[in-house]
Amino acid sequence: KNAALIERYKLTFLLATPTFLRVYLRKAEPEQLRTLRLIIAGAEKLPLDLASHFEKRFHKKVFEGYGLTETAPVVSVNLPDPEPKKPGEQVQSSSRLGSVGRLAPGMAAEIREPETDRKLSLHEAGMLWLRGANIFEGYLHDPKRTAEILHDGWLKTGDIGRFDEDGQKIIDLLELSGRDERPIAIVGVQDEAKGEALVLLSAADIDLAELRKELQEAGVPNLWIPKHVQRVEAIPVLASGKLDLKKCQELAAETSRATRDDTQ
Repeated sequence: KNAALIERYKLTFLLATPTFLRVYLRKAEPEQLRTLRLIIAGAEKLPLDLASHFEKRFHKKVFEGYGLTETAPVVSVNLPDPEPKKPGEQVQSSSRLGSVGRLAPGMAAEIREPETDRKLSLHEAGMLWLRGANIFEGYLHDPKRTAEILHDGWLKTGDIGRFDEDGQKIIDLLELSGRDERPIAIVGVQDEAKGEALVLLSAADIDLAELRKELQEAGVPNLWIPKHVQRVEAIPVLASGKLDLKKCQELAAETSRATRDDTQ
């Protein structure tokens, strides 16, 4: 239906999630999307395979963006390269495959060590903090939760990221880039000893000991290394393609309770 509306009204701009792009791949004809000039994907990570398949079928490049509800919501976005003003003029690229683009005007970013909040180089992987006019003022009637992520005007995003040499932001979420389905999810649960522990929900068989070893050798802080693995048939997602956080939390909590009962 959406593809038919795009064709009927000759729309030129499409903003969609990767989940909906998959629907276009299955059901839409190239002629129906012929008038589109710009396609931006957000709300979830854009798998490289999906971007490649979409471009091959429709001859349209998909540009990835990044944002949060708390940032109203755009933080950064890839865009088509500008046209040279004269023949032979060099222009700086406005996009990079695998990144989520440059920061929106007026925004500032810092990369900090997840465990200590120590400021790192922008080119090192760490916790992404943001500041700008589009940052929200806090959660309604929830000062405790607000204080956890807002500090002196800076927003703690909860995402691990870094910047490349051209200022493109790379979000290094713990996921398998390039896969067209969501194989894992990482959820925080209450832990009596540390306050919170990470549980890895996986739709594939994973050797936890080997995974923890490789992450430690790669320099990942212990705070960000999963403590338990819960094997599931599929990662719970909403119709939009986003994680179903409530169901993920329920699955992770079951694992935590089972582990606690086994140790008592």
